[in-house]
Amino acid sequence: MENAKLRRSLTVFPLVLFGLAYMAPTTVFSTYGVVAEITKGMVPAAYIIALVGMLFTAYSYGQMVKAYPVAGSAYTFTQKAFNPHLGFLVGWVILLDYLFLPMINGLLIAIYLNAYFPSVPFSFWLITFVILITTVNIIGVKIATKINVLLVACQFLIIVIFTSLSIKGLLNGMGSGTLFMSSPFVNGDIPLSLVLAGSSILCLSFLGFDAVTTFSEETINPKKVIPKAIFLVALIGGGLFITISYISHLIYPNFQAFKDPDSASLEIAMYIGGNLFQSIFLAGYITGGLASGLSAHASVSRLLYAMGRDGVLPKRIFGHIHPKFQTPTHNIILVGIFALSALFIDLVTASSFINFGALVAFTFVNLSVISHYFIKEKQRSGINTLKYLILPLIGTGFTIWLWTSLDSKALLLGLGWLGIGFIMLLSNTKMFSKRPPELSIDSAIEKEIQA
Repeated sequence: MENAKLRRSLTVFPLVLFGLAYMAPTTVFSTYGVVAEITKGMVPAAYIIALVGMLFTAYSYGQMVKAYPVAGSAYTFTQKAFNPHLGFLVGWVILLDYLFLPMINGLLIAIYLNAYFPSVPFSFWLITFVILITTVNIIGVKIATKINVLLVACQFLIIVIFTSLSIKGLLNGMGSGTLFMSSPFVNGDIPLSLVLAGSSILCLSFLGFDAVTTFSEETINPKKVIPKAIFLVALIGGGLFITISYISHLIYPNFQAFKDPDSASLEIAMYIGGNLFQSIFLAGYITGGLASGLSAHASVSRLLYAMGRDGVLPKRIFGHIHPKFQTPTHNIILVGIFALSALFIDLVTASSFINFGALVAFTFVNLSVISHYFIKEKQRSGINTLKYLILPLIGTGFTIWLWTSLDSKALLLGLGWLGIGFIMLLSNTKMFSKRPPELSIDSAIEKEIQA
């Protein structure tokens, strides 16, 4: 069986459905309130800017998949297009995303439950969430694929009900009382810098659009199908986010009236559907958050285990497997402790931490196209200059533009994390005299997808 290969059966349609599901469509509700406050109501405009940047990056992912039609990520592409040392640093920064994903899931769940049950402290909900996902991951219980499919279906159902109730309310004179309004897209009174700051946070909504690259080895004609699927996932997902944020603004245009911007969508749900829909909305949101939290917690703990096993991190701690549960218990507990940092971090900063790693990864995917095709393969004539230099340069410009608009604390932490990675790189390669160790980033992504 050593020569067995993955069966190629996937086409564009199932890949696009998977990509949209992996992006978690209800993410649009997570940051709506805080971005509405930052952009003074121009959330749809902020989504458009973020989408443009993501489409150029999606194009670059597609070009790199053509060059390397195997399961891979920004980490792999940087390794191949530049060198293993730079690839290590990009992979190290991506690790920051993995570490913060369980934390932000706990933060969001605690915010929404605290808003619904204000008499119960935020800290109680967060600590309960962390204990729950840590315990489940230690025991080794997996969420069945069928349940995950059901949870995704529930998310789409909530979006359909939310949209339907909002449109019905608008037609009955609620909110702005109209289905057409230009101010969420164009408003000369709002500085572009505020819209851009909102866009840098909204990149969080697009995380996972590139996940279909992990199915390259199971796709029919991957060099053609995967690029198309990646682009469509980003485009359709972005269109969905723009539409929902636009409708949210129409039905609740007074963003300054939110009691708590962090849980603004819960207030809108109450406004359009009363207690019943608010309860349904909360239940769907929490269930999706728990599923995402369990999956993210499991994947990062196993990524840390792989790094410990391979000697990137201290093997005694990170390479440990519990003899009874057969799970990396030390890592699971460490990730749980790390998730408790949500007690001291607000939603904007937490989102920016994750987006720091994502935007660095996206930047290097764009640059990898230039390095591989334009520089190494010298494809520089005619249309190739547009395809392999100008378009990826525009994508690089957009991602750097968004990156510089991140929360200042996130930038400092991210650069500090990068510094630690650089020191580890020097140590593991004996001052660049040997190849750096593998980070197992791609296998972690695949395990998270399969969870």
